[in-house]
Amino acid sequence: MANGEQDHQNPWAKYYGPNLGYIEEQYELYLRDPESVAQEYREQFKAWGEPPRSVRSPAASAPGAVVAVDVRQLRNAVLAGKLVWNVRAYGHLVADIDPLDIGPVASSKVLEPETYGLTYADLAALPADLVWEGAPAGVSNGAEAIAKLKEVYGGTIAYEFSHIADEEERQWLNNFAEQRVPAQELSAAERADLLKRLLEAELFEDFLQKTFIGVKRFSVEGNDALIALVDRMVKDLSGEGVSDIAIGMAHRGRLNVLAHILQKPLTKIFAEFQHSASSGKKSPTEGSFTFEPGGTGDVKYHLGARTTLKNAQGGETRVVLANNPSHLEYVNPVVQGFARAAQDDRTQRGYPIQKKDVAASIVMHGDAAFPGEGIVTETMNLSTLRAYGIGGTIHIIVNNKIGFTTDSVDSRSTQYSSDPAKGFEIPIVHVNADDPEAVIAIARMAVAYRQRFKKDFLIDLIGFRRHGHNETLDPEPTQPTVYKKVKAHPGVSRVYANRLVKEGKLTEAQFEEAKNSVLAVFKAAYEEMKGLEDHHEGPQSHAVEQKTSAASAPTNVPLAKLRELNAGLLKWPEGFKLYPKLQKILERRATSLNDGEKIDWSHAETLAFASILADGRAIRMTGQDAETATFAQRNLVLHDIDTGDTFCPMHTLPQAKASFALHNSPLSESAVLGFEYGYNVYSPETMVLWEAQFGDFVNVAQVLIDQFISSGKAKWSERSSLVMLLPHSYEGQGPEHSSARLERFLQLSAEDNWTVANLSSAAQYFHLLRRQAAITGTDEAKPLVVMTPKSLLRNPRATSPAAELGEGGFKTILEQAGLGAKPDRVERIVLCSGKVAIDLEDALTKDKDSNKDWLHIIRVEQLYPFPAEEIKKVFARFPKLKEVVWTQEEPRNMGAWTFMESRIREIAPTGAEVKYIGRPDRASPATGFADVHADEQSYIVTQSLKQSPTLTHNLGR
Repeated sequence: MANGEQDHQNPWAKYYGPNLGYIEEQYELYLRDPESVAQEYREQFKAWGEPPRSVRSPAASAPGAVVAVDVRQLRNAVLAGKLVWNVRAYGHLVADIDPLDIGPVASSKVLEPETYGLTYADLAALPADLVWEGAPAGVSNGAEAIAKLKEVYGGTIAYEFSHIADEEERQWLNNFAEQRVPAQELSAAERADLLKRLLEAELFEDFLQKTFIGVKRFSVEGNDALIALVDRMVKDLSGEGVSDIAIGMAHRGRLNVLAHILQKPLTKIFAEFQHSASSGKKSPTEGSFTFEPGGTGDVKYHLGARTTLKNAQGGETRVVLANNPSHLEYVNPVVQGFARAAQDDRTQRGYPIQKKDVAASIVMHGDAAFPGEGIVTETMNLSTLRAYGIGGTIHIIVNNKIGFTTDSVDSRSTQYSSDPAKGFEIPIVHVNADDPEAVIAIARMAVAYRQRFKKDFLIDLIGFRRHGHNETLDPEPTQPTVYKKVKAHPGVSRVYANRLVKEGKLTEAQFEEAKNSVLAVFKAAYEEMKGLEDHHEGPQSHAVEQKTSAASAPTNVPLAKLRELNAGLLKWPEGFKLYPKLQKILERRATSLNDGEKIDWSHAETLAFASILADGRAIRMTGQDAETATFAQRNLVLHDIDTGDTFCPMHTLPQAKASFALHNSPLSESAVLGFEYGYNVYSPETMVLWEAQFGDFVNVAQVLIDQFISSGKAKWSERSSLVMLLPHSYEGQGPEHSSARLERFLQLSAEDNWTVANLSSAAQYFHLLRRQAAITGTDEAKPLVVMTPKSLLRNPRATSPAAELGEGGFKTILEQAGLGAKPDRVERIVLCSGKVAIDLEDALTKDKDSNKDWLHIIRVEQLYPFPAEEIKKVFARFPKLKEVVWTQEEPRNMGAWTFMESRIREIAPTGAEVKYIGRPDRASPATGFADVHADEQSYIVTQSLKQSPTLTHNLGR
């Protein structure tokens, strides 16, 4: 029977067997007529509801035995399980993660027991372990378990793990959140170090504000805990044996990161401010320039740096902050390329051997940029791909809850700025930037997860922005209510100090002493800076190794060596069955180096790669369909038609002394090109190539081309020898895929920043690739942009005899064979480049009857640097030259004409007219009608080869 204990626990627990059956009968009577049962039962039924039902247990030891199973408790346990899941999944909705408390208030209904038909008493009746497996000591029942879990998931740290499909990962994450984070207890030394970091971050910004009035710096104030966060992660990664850490971020907080993570001398930082404040040299939108001799330099909050740290084991960790322009997120793939370059061992033939533990990357994002910039998701998509995975990037959203002057409600369609990461099953943790100890706990969690699972991790550090977008902009006109709260909100060092004082772990005097100590360092550095004569510090290279001079190796390869390489490339494993048609194509290469035979474009490329590997130069090449190539011409990764197994002949080439990585890329241009640029910058001794599926696809990566590849050396002294292969030529296929926008690359050409080529023969391609490999990793390194062919890949006129590979080298110009033999009769020289040169040669060959003594043709194979002297020497041979014509297949406002015209005029002989033959100005690159294309192309060729052309097009000035 029930006794006085029923006030403290469910009385039905006292009944079992026949007694429980009797109570069930009484309850049925009670439901029909309450007055029909004793008052004692009426009170119990009213207070505790339905008693548990007796069910027959299949495990009963004797036939007919009845074992009491509390169906209601079973139901409650199931419902409690649902509640626990939702606390873990949705506790973030009610978490205290907003220092200003300015966000919308979410409904907490999903976290309340009543939503599931549960009462406190129901939960209290359940054992704690039944509700929360592994509940900590001191949690005795289900009600206390739920309360504790809500505290864990609804505090200053909010977790989002429910989108993680892998059970092991999710369990590890939940356990870390529920067990390890709450158990964190910083030592006195750790608390003192944390407080010092917070003071350094805050007072650095304050010192700059007061010392250099009116100069922009894009401060981290409001998210000062970022410095402690990154500092902790760098130290933990270094302690794990990571030898290279690549960091990427936009400009907000960069100076603080430079000072306190990268250890850039304060005197140098102050000198840059002093220089900009006194020189009056200002950018219209971004502030002062940092000048680099021989280049243009960049503003100080775009610059990168490097440092080397000692870890506890006595090893070294190289930490690099990548240079980054104001295009915010475009540095993301670049730093991941840094990390992959550091991870790959390229010293042996075959694919590089990747060691994910030796390098890592940390990327900081803006809360408006993370969901707003497509490059973010493009880059996250690389995270687990064979060619791009780096064993996990740690992402930090430096969340100000505002973008320039745009509120979150207008900048994203998701609840959190971090939501795009969910699609890639990246764990997400939101943390209140005003709780520094929570920030440290999550830093440790991020590193531990990355090291354990080799996957991305995201921290949403939620703070605010103390000033406007920059320190010269007033934010109150656009966010007046927010900035009322900002003005009244203390800095994080004060918030943390108050907490420590309240806990008896710090005195006010100790806080003031720590503050004054940090300020003294800034003041001393400023005074030291004023005494320095040289205030300038140029950008730092991020390369692991940089040679001081170029190797002047010849680009030709003796025929005997080429034949050896060729034989090795035509061997594949025994039993490996190729697609029959492809096998015949490859086998034809066996005799292509014989006298009288020719080598086509792709064969020349293959031999170039093989010879570069034999020279000991590692090669990495990626692109959409790069293994086979867009036009099925490369075929360097072979597939067994029966098993699907793959084989790359380069990997078994006996002469190869370095790795060869050839990968198909995802359907991405910006992220992939940025990754390859970063890989090449960090590993300058590696020949890195990226091939566009079609040349016009490079449009999508324009930011990387404008802000990094073309200008990185001038702005940051950042050297790259990246090769971009861009299929380009007019084949009658319409506006798309005709043009690689040659004009854009030429427009960006200056200060010897890269090489732009448009070739017409396989041998030229062979020598150009080998020339590029020779300057890779030297002071002469620069990117190479090649307008690669489409129809010319198999055009006999673009093939070359083996002797041209075995002898000579790359020629910036080629003269058309069969013309110019009588210099006194030549009146016109046609300059051209690429496929149109082959069209002209084809027309000349077919037109055997007419006399062409009056004509000569020069193919300009290298457009930039412009080969002025070489062309002038040709001009000088023809004393009666009347006109110099530039012929191109692109419209007049595209292609090379606008770049070439002024340069041709400068070197044209006196009295010779400079003219243009080609398509007129157009908005679209090419016609969409094949017959119109054919007529236009025929007209261009005819007019170029006609002694008195009918130039109905706009022919130039």
